[in-house]
Amino acid sequence: MADGYARNYRLPRGLALVASDGAVTQAKSMRRARDLKDAKDRSAAEEIARALVSKTVVMKARAGSEGRLFGSITAADIVDAVSKQTGVTLDKRQIVMGDHIKSVGPHSVGVKLHSDVQFPINLDIVKG
Repeated sequence: MADGYARNYRLPRGLALVASDGAVTQAKSMRRARDLKDAKDRSAAEEIARALVSKTVVMKARAGSEGRLFGSITAADIVDAVSKQTGVTLDKRQIVMGDHIKSVGPHSVGVKLHSDVQFPINLDIVKG
């Protein structure tokens, strides 16, 4: 970036800072704190993943004689079932599914808890 651009545009608008020793030290400190928080979040996500991968969540849904559901199973339904059966609280935005589930039987949906932690949850949809 040219010095004049920084001096005349970026600095007056607060879009940049002068790289003083204090600012550089503060940036390093903030980066270190962010990396520590990221590592803690990743380890917590891996622990949740280990607990959920081996489980099968059973969900009851109304279905016709051919196994087609009256309605569908959504991410919010999956979050509720996982919470009730395992005690693990997820957010529906963490559930990765292409389309809603519309039939009985075994299904697998993805969960993304962290950018590095993705795993499948096994579901068994039964008539109920």
